[in-house]
Amino acid sequence: MIVGLPKEIKTNENRIAMTPGGVELVVSHGHQVIVEKDCGINSGFTNEMYAKAGASIEPEIDVIWKKADMIVKVKEPQAVEIARTRPGQIVFTYFHFAADRDLTEGFLKTNAWAVAYETIENKLGKLPLLEPMSEVAGRMATQEGARFLEHKSGGRGVLLGGVPGVRPGIVMVLGGGIVGTHATKIAAGMGAQVFILDVNLERLRELEDIMPKNVTTVYSSPANIRELLPSVDLVVGAVLLPGAKAPRLITRDMLSLMKKGSVIVDVAVDQGGCVETCRPTTHADPTFVVDGVVHYCVANMPGAVPYTSTIALTNATLPYVVKLANNGVKAALKADAGFALGLNMIDGKVTCAAVAEAFGLEYTPVEEVLN
Repeated sequence: MIVGLPKEIKTNENRIAMTPGGVELVVSHGHQVIVEKDCGINSGFTNEMYAKAGASIEPEIDVIWKKADMIVKVKEPQAVEIARTRPGQIVFTYFHFAADRDLTEGFLKTNAWAVAYETIENKLGKLPLLEPMSEVAGRMATQEGARFLEHKSGGRGVLLGGVPGVRPGIVMVLGGGIVGTHATKIAAGMGAQVFILDVNLERLRELEDIMPKNVTTVYSSPANIRELLPSVDLVVGAVLLPGAKAPRLITRDMLSLMKKGSVIVDVAVDQGGCVETCRPTTHADPTFVVDGVVHYCVANMPGAVPYTSTIALTNATLPYVVKLANNGVKAALKADAGFALGLNMIDGKVTCAAVAEAFGLEYTPVEEVLN
């Protein structure tokens, strides 16, 4: 199989989908990898490193899309990339279709295989290709929240950890999954007082056991959120519904309960956001203010630390890339029911129920298109 590795073109996206080490493994299985020239520079990987790993370096991006049987990316295809996609081609990346009608309708017309990292499950029912970036985003959420709480960044001038004689900042984390857990660990490690909310009581019991004493678990409900908001300095939105649009947990009217200069970091922004006033921002222009509350809603947070993120992503995706290349897309998906959940669309059919529901589109079960 010919595998194409293009440079990411989304604004301020510095990651690349595969390290030179990953390329070497794919090549060792007898496949050809074509890498766009300079695609890994911002992640710390040079053309020479990819060439030494066995890749062909190609300066013309159109050549890569025309030749490759499978395109491996990080972020959802942009409009110009959708235009390059051809019927039957495999595109393996983060799609997050449910948050973007234009992307969904545009990719449907390509009749290509959309295999989405974020909806693949392993045998434990977990999301193995979402987890590494969720870990990065969760840790970054607290880090960025702390930065924008500084007065020079528009915040109310709060040091999350406090100092002797001054109480620490208060953090509310919405969601007890991977993002929320890692955001909580960093906030607790900084010395903040942290409230982590979830609707899963079993998960709250687990968190109660593993988190330090400055973390309090709270059942997530509108009433409990409203009760906490007046005292909170930082809110981290960390809610995930696989493949679906994020639920709105903080509404516009709730902002009036928050202190001026407090900060919201909505990690769920690439799924529509769990804060009503959320809209996607970029690393170049990461924040905006609504009702005195600073909103940080960067849709590709791990792109700010591309060296770490690229390695972590490759570690997770590489076994699936090899399966697709070795067996072909249909056989690879048929052999693994969890992998098959990654198929979101093919031949103009939506095969992810959450995506179909988000836009009122017809849903076709994966089994029908794989048989």
